[in-house]
Amino acid sequence: MGETRLILRRQLIREPQPSLPDASPSPLKRSKTAVRAVLLDNIRSAWNVGSILRSAEGFGFAHAYCCGITPTPENEAVTKTSLGAEDTVTWSHHKDAVKLVKGLRREGWKVYALEEDPRAAPLRKAKGTERMVLIVGSEVTGVDPELLDLCDAVFYIPMRGMKKSFNVAIAFGIAAFALAG
Repeated sequence: MGETRLILRRQLIREPQPSLPDASPSPLKRSKTAVRAVLLDNIRSAWNVGSILRSAEGFGFAHAYCCGITPTPENEAVTKTSLGAEDTVTWSHHKDAVKLVKGLRREGWKVYALEEDPRAAPLRKAKGTERMVLIVGSEVTGVDPELLDLCDAVFYIPMRGMKKSFNVAIAFGIAAFALAG
C-alpha cells in the first residue's frame, strides 16, 4: 500500500492510499487495470507540463501522454516543476494525438476533454471512470477539434469571475480533483 504525505501547517499527515498499477508507455501494451491518464495536446509551457504532472501524481493519474509540441520530462524545466512526479507518473510522447486517441478508444478507454465548447457540460456533471483519459489542450488554441470529436464527453469549468479561462495546469488540477472521486 502506498502512502501520501501532506505537509499542513508544519505537521506531517500520513494517509494510506491504495497502490496504483503501472502503466506502460505504449498505448497498446498498457495494463488493463490502469486507472487514469492525461493527454497533453500541444501544451507549450514546460512549467505547465511539470505542474500537470505534479497534480496528476497527486490525484492518481498513472500516465501522461505528451502529444505534438508538448515538452516531455526530458526537459529540465518540466522536471524542476514536477518535483519528481515524472518518476511515478509514466509518460510517453506521441506526434499524432488523433491516432493515439483512436487506439485508446479501441482498447476501451473513455476519453474526456476539458474545453470551452458548445457541447461541453459543466465539470460537476463529470464522473470519473477506470480506464479514462482526460485531454487538456494548448494554452492558445485549446484542444484540437478532431480530438474533441473523438471524446465520450467534453467538460468545462464554470467560472464566476470576469476571466474566461484558467491556466491549463490549474484547470487540469481542478478537473483531476473532480474526476478522482
